Amino acid sequence: MGPGNRPLDLDWLEDFIVLADSGNFSRAAQARHIAQPAFSRHIKSLEEWAGVDLFDRTTHPVSLTAAGKRLLPEIEDVLQRLEAARSQARAAHEQAAVSLQFAATHALSLTFFPTWLGKVEARLHVGRKMGPIQMVSDSFAACEDLMLQRRAQFLLCHGHPEVANRLDPAQFEFAVVGEDRLLPVSAANADGKPQHAIPAEATGNVRRSGKAKTALPVLTYGEASGIGQIMRAVMGSAFGERSDLAMRIVFTAHHAVLLKTMAIEGRGVAWLPASLIAPELASGALTRAGDDSWTVPIEVRLFRPRAALSETAEALWRVARGA
Repeated sequence: MGPGNRPLDLDWLEDFIVLADSGNFSRAAQARHIAQPAFSRHIKSLEEWAGVDLFDRTTHPVSLTAAGKRLLPEIEDVLQRLEAARSQARAAHEQAAVSLQFAATHALSLTFFPTWLGKVEARLHVGRKMGPIQMVSDSFAACEDLMLQRRAQFLLCHGHPEVANRLDPAQFEFAVVGEDRLLPVSAANADGKPQHAIPAEATGNVRRSGKAKTALPVLTYGEASGIGQIMRAVMGSAFGERSDLAMRIVFTAHHAVLLKTMAIEGRGVAWLPASLIAPELASGALTRAGDDSWTVPIEVRLFRPRAALSETAEALWRVARGA
């Protein structure tokens, strides 16, 4: 005999434990709800798999051999761990069914999302459990990828009617869940005025030839940024060609939080979400660098696949869409 490549049936392990406990083939077969001949074949198959006799059939009741005694605790441990693994797998499945997976751009994950989520939770039916919430905070392009790969149920991002994205409307839909504004801001001088300011005579008309002007240092967004896509669509791909205002890009980053820090350091003017810079405007760390004509209204959008989501996700969507 020898195990070779013989398959192992878990039923044989359970039969082994019952026989080791009862010491009687007939009673063990009855306890396992199978005919005794079939039960005996199971024990024989297990012994062939092990390559040794596991029971001494010359004794009454039958008893474990030395090999059987050595194998018994190992089999008990294997079955216990398999049962625990099955329970954990079921628990993970149930947890996944009620969990929510969000992708959100950095700025919104820090400012808008926590308060918005609390409001949504407060409007859910009494007794409904949100379950665990998973949040991935990244650039807009990376968050789009997560949605396209179906690795997130929802995407929270800024949007603008003039700016398209990679989420096909036939497969994804969105609800506007908030409003924001992109404000041109700069660090302030000692007198509270901006260190870098958009001249009042800058009108937004096409640049005219004439006397050269000092270029305004601008902190701008990289290609992966959703706000950057909005800025390029609304204000032009090159700031210097948008208007009679001369601009020069001095710093580029994907994340509004980093641009905010650079603006506070006096590096230039950045168009930042009002929701992100409210504390800095209140404290004077940042100040408006241009009038309202340079403000860009934007939306806060929540995207989802059109395909059906979990019951919990659908409940959140109904509340969010009506908010």
